[in-house]
Amino acid sequence: MSSHEARKFVEEVRGLEKKWMLDLGHPLLNRVADSFVKAAGIGAIQAVTRDSYFMAMEGESGGTGAVSDATGSRKRTFPDLSGGTSNSKSAEAMVKSVSKESFQWGLAAGMHSGLTYGLAEVRGTHDWKSSAVAGAVTGAAVALTSDNASHERVVQCAITGAALSAAANVLSDIV
Repeated sequence: MSSHEARKFVEEVRGLEKKWMLDLGHPLLNRVADSFVKAAGIGAIQAVTRDSYFMAMEGESGGTGAVSDATGSRKRTFPDLSGGTSNSKSAEAMVKSVSKESFQWGLAAGMHSGLTYGLAEVRGTHDWKSSAVAGAVTGAAVALTSDNASHERVVQCAITGAALSAAANVLSDIV
């Protein structure tokens, strides 16, 4: 590969960061899809890394299915990863777990990005109030997709999402 071809390739890759590979016809849709795909990928990497770590720790502890935490108490790491005599069941459970978590990360990022963009367009300004609303709705949606969704959990996640999103908006203006 010549240096000209290498430069052309590098410029093409850098161009992908500025625009998405597929134009869905509207900036809102492009932003939501782009955020979803990027965050889903990050969520998948995080879930695989975490699950691999706990599977390695489970193997180290003699396959008891328990890992010691910082306090010294034993905790069951994967109640649904029984594995038994076959690794296919364990691998299947891990793939399902990673897929679900990847979807949740993508949902949260896509929803937050879309709401932030939509509120900025409707209100004509992007401020901490729009970020707080987008964070609250996103936090509630994430809580509703979790295994232990309850009224208290939804409210807690909405408040946390609003606080984090508003703080990120305020801090981004400072930096």
